[in-house]
Amino acid sequence: MLIGPWPEDCAVPHDSDQVQVTPLTHLDFQNASSVRAEFALSDIELALHVEAHAPGVYRLRCAPPAVLSAREEKPTARQKAHAEMLLARDEPVGELVTSSLVGAGGWRLEQGDITLEVQTDPLRLSLYRGDDCVLSSVADGVLQKGERDDAKLWRFATQLQDDDHLHGLGETMGDPDRRGSVLVSDDPVALVGSLLWSTRGWGLYVNTLSRVEYDLGASQRDVCSLVIHDGLLDIFLFTGEPTEILNQFSALTGRAGQPGLAPMGAWLEQAPGTTLDETLAIVETFRANEWSVDTLELASPAPYGFQSDKPVFEWNPSRCGTDQREFHARLQAANVQLAAPTIPAVLQGSALFEEWEDRGWLLIRDEDGSACVFPGNEFTGGTPYGLLDLTNKDVYKLWVERQRQAVDEGLASPVCSVQVDIPDDVTARGGECGAVLRTIYPMLARRALFDAVAGHRTPQEGVVVSRDLHPAVQRSAWQAGPRCENNWAGMEKSLRAALSLGDSGVPVMTHRLGNAQASVEEMTPELYVRWLATCVLSANFSFQGVPGLLPASFDKETQELVRHWLQWRYRLIPYVLGIIEDAVRTGLPVQRSMAMCFPADPVAQAWDTQYMFGPALLVAPILEPGTKARVYLPEGAAWWDMNTGWRYEGGEVLEVECGLDTLPVFGREGQMLCLGPGGLHTSDFNSARLLDEVWMFGMPEHSPVVMRNKIRVMQMQGSSYIKGLEGLKILPSEGLEVKRRGAEVRISRAR
Repeated sequence: MLIGPWPEDCAVPHDSDQVQVTPLTHLDFQNASSVRAEFALSDIELALHVEAHAPGVYRLRCAPPAVLSAREEKPTARQKAHAEMLLARDEPVGELVTSSLVGAGGWRLEQGDITLEVQTDPLRLSLYRGDDCVLSSVADGVLQKGERDDAKLWRFATQLQDDDHLHGLGETMGDPDRRGSVLVSDDPVALVGSLLWSTRGWGLYVNTLSRVEYDLGASQRDVCSLVIHDGLLDIFLFTGEPTEILNQFSALTGRAGQPGLAPMGAWLEQAPGTTLDETLAIVETFRANEWSVDTLELASPAPYGFQSDKPVFEWNPSRCGTDQREFHARLQAANVQLAAPTIPAVLQGSALFEEWEDRGWLLIRDEDGSACVFPGNEFTGGTPYGLLDLTNKDVYKLWVERQRQAVDEGLASPVCSVQVDIPDDVTARGGECGAVLRTIYPMLARRALFDAVAGHRTPQEGVVVSRDLHPAVQRSAWQAGPRCENNWAGMEKSLRAALSLGDSGVPVMTHRLGNAQASVEEMTPELYVRWLATCVLSANFSFQGVPGLLPASFDKETQELVRHWLQWRYRLIPYVLGIIEDAVRTGLPVQRSMAMCFPADPVAQAWDTQYMFGPALLVAPILEPGTKARVYLPEGAAWWDMNTGWRYEGGEVLEVECGLDTLPVFGREGQMLCLGPGGLHTSDFNSARLLDEVWMFGMPEHSPVVMRNKIRVMQMQGSSYIKGLEGLKILPSEGLEVKRRGAEVRISRAR
């Protein structure tokens, strides 16, 4: 690793010619404890602290000694608030053993079989997992700090090996391997995340709200370089399998709140410009045809917001009618939950805008103290607006209270995307500006909405829909997928976006079944059904309320296939919600890439549109016309074809035939799939009987993932003993026999 100069052949954005660097030549050991080793860079008055933050996790912090000591021991109120936004656990819980390197100038910092070697003259770092070096310095690694226009900078660089395939750092609809990319963390368009990991077994997270520039081998193919715009360098290094790294990362930065049952059903997005009557007529068509739907998402602009002269929310009468109670009663009668767009803003030209501009409750420009006016967008109906200064505690509290009132009135899920390009000459009440403000604002907006929806529930439960991507996004994630073209390529882009977000630690991305804002001419019945089938085997999805993208737009055969796949969706809800609930414990997403699940199998990684749907199912979506598909079954496990019941060893390619009522789906040996009885609506679910039957893929070895249910598998003398299957149908694999003994089920080999 290198914290240091910008080589002449390394292109660095943002006025790199103004960078000044101070060379470092020596590192002195100062002190060691059970959690931390402390070093001094005395020639340039810097301190470097290396901490065993958690098993497999090292934390590196570097700054002038006084700055580092103050941050660690007596942070300011503002620093504490920022730290809480970024980290769920700031205190170290690892154990460190420090010793001198034999025959070399440096030190060995050990956590079990995970070791960080620190060498000096020049500074070099090497990260080991057992005897395997998974991460190492660039050849000429030295420690330097830089300055650009009097701003403190750090450069952190690692050597990339040929088998370093880089994943994470947000959404991409292209190659999931981010190697060769250049990303800037506060770019509001790029949707950049904060976790980076490699299939070689290392991960990296920069703990800052400031700008981070990532050069992932674009300038030098064998160098991963980060430029960090902060006076304090604070980096976490993770070691392990990708699933372990996501576990470590989410334990550090926070894990998802639970969505609850109702949002797991199918959603319907209202078409722009349509009335409530027209949209509820679509809901009635769904009901009449036994097509399941649970949530209605109103189209932009926001149907509720502040009155023009009072800090009180009102519902737009042109969208919702003059009688608010009647509006919510109609939705309740239609048996649909309400999701609606909102924005923490006041429209320009209103009396409230002028009042809050004078009060300083909006984001203010430095030069004259006037409110920063943003161009109108879909949420404001094209009207320019000012953003509430959510760093102001009074403003934040007011907005949470108003949103909570909307929830009490019948709003189930707010929809809010507010990752806008806030100019550098705007400063918030808390002192944040520039990249920090661009990063922190969507974090505050989503946190406020989740506070309003979740209320005082324990555990916190609720859904906030957003396209924004920022640090700690996974704490309240219900990430909305992109709008893609209505063709086969668009379907693939939506899938790739979900897998890349999962690689970035976001547990849930919801797909859109088509794009209401694009031409529907290419949406054929075959594509529609294949897209729906893939959506069913995901965290969730939404129908688009426009002709050409609704089931009623297609022939009777296609409508019957829609009914078939929706029945499967509702049977799968206990499993899907179980995966999301498991994310609270593990940080793992619903849709998991081949690179995440099979990092040691390079062939699997090449099949990058396949994915694991939770721990039990391998899905190979059909992304082109036709009924034939090729599937790669990864090495290291056996697989059971859910369509035929046949068993296959891993490490082989199959060619399968799939009609529109099937997809290539394979159960992983040793896993179980728990299915519910289904229904047309989540309100049909019987809380006393959420499950109906269990499918077994070979001898059960793992306790199944399933919502609100405790099914436990124990193995003894070649048999599996399972508790929690009372009254359920059991479909064992061929060659197994089932014996029930009261509350216990014994699975053994057939004799």
